[in-house]
Amino acid sequence: MSDKSLSIEAAIKKLNIELNEMQSSTIEATKNHNNILLLSPTGSGKTLAFLLPLLGNLKSDIKRTQAMIIVPARELALQIEQVFKSLGSGFKVVCCYGGHPVKVERNSLIEAPSLIIGTPGRLADHLRRKNISVEALTTLVLDEFDKSLEFGFEEDMRFIASELTSLKKIWLTSATEAKDDLNIFKYKIDFHKIDYLRNKVSSKLQLRYLRSEGTDKLLTLFQLLCSIGNESTLIFCNHRDSVERIGDLLYEEGIDHSIFHGGLKQEEREKALVTLRNGSCKILLTTDLASRGLDIPEIRNVIHYQLATTEEVFVHRNGRTARMFADGNVFLLLSATDRFPDYLIDEPCLYELPSGLILPEKSDWTTLYIGAGKKDKISKGDIVGLLIQKGELTKTEIGIIEIYDFVSFAAVKRDKAKTAIKLLKSEKLKKKSVKIDLCR
Repeated sequence: MSDKSLSIEAAIKKLNIELNEMQSSTIEATKNHNNILLLSPTGSGKTLAFLLPLLGNLKSDIKRTQAMIIVPARELALQIEQVFKSLGSGFKVVCCYGGHPVKVERNSLIEAPSLIIGTPGRLADHLRRKNISVEALTTLVLDEFDKSLEFGFEEDMRFIASELTSLKKIWLTSATEAKDDLNIFKYKIDFHKIDYLRNKVSSKLQLRYLRSEGTDKLLTLFQLLCSIGNESTLIFCNHRDSVERIGDLLYEEGIDHSIFHGGLKQEEREKALVTLRNGSCKILLTTDLASRGLDIPEIRNVIHYQLATTEEVFVHRNGRTARMFADGNVFLLLSATDRFPDYLIDEPCLYELPSGLILPEKSDWTTLYIGAGKKDKISKGDIVGLLIQKGELTKTEIGIIEIYDFVSFAAVKRDKAKTAIKLLKSEKLKKKSVKIDLCR
């Protein structure tokens, strides 16, 4: 048995999982093909499909950067970094993305990591500044590569490709049908294609529509959210200003929600996803930035407040629900004059709103903001200890904890949060005074 298979087997055992068909076939394909194009739906496990064979390729006796993963969004970069660290390989990984301090990244790159994960713009900047050594960099992964090109990163991607002169393996992934004729490389590449997109529409997906009396669909959205109740829900809009405008109106109506789009500061985007993942906020109002790639588990409902412009976007949005063994609901909100989009093969069913609607209940959980993170040497154990010993919370009153470079977030029971904050007001974490408050 080779060192590679041992490394992969050890990682799988550590995660305590069974690989699905797509993951197994991808790992097998990387043994015989240098260039791979993996097509598989959102939520099918593509991250592990390329991280496991990548881990098997890393050599502990090479003290230089050996692999790079390029992604279209900073949240996806952080998500992949967390998964890689969960493998417990001991290989150093550095994450680089816009909105993150360049100085912190530059210092982390001085001692070369085995793996670098990042967005095109920031990686190109580090390469131009000679902060990244590429002599031993032989494996390149372009995750959701077509999305990176859509976002206007083509010039940066072309520059990066020109700098990586020692490449031996190039792996592409996408959740949609994508061309493998990449013009970012100066040479033609033949990719071995692995296609798991044949079942694009889930049979567990219930597709319905609601029609408003006029052109303003906000009342219909409000009524639908009251009908759904306290279930995890994504509401998709086509533009940032629509997200902001509708978010303000939902706030006035007392609907608890978060917003997510590319114009927000990094910490605001992190906070929105954290509160959705830990269950303290059930509704996320978003652009198509959240339609693919991101780790947003157990979404019950997808609402198209504004119709997707293409079938591809429609499929990606719907891919956030009815994943794995769950079922899900998709709602189309139509004005009095809206027509069903041409990409719908079958007309959806009309959704009848029940009478006697009430506001969705708030979650039993809320989220604490903690002004310290990885760079302050803070661990989950440190936070749990503080919340129990000084905040007088029990283990069952503490939920999911997520730690970033300079901030952390902890879910706690809503009815205990204000008392805990008062008790923690003058307390220190790792002998350092830190701000602890409710996420706003």
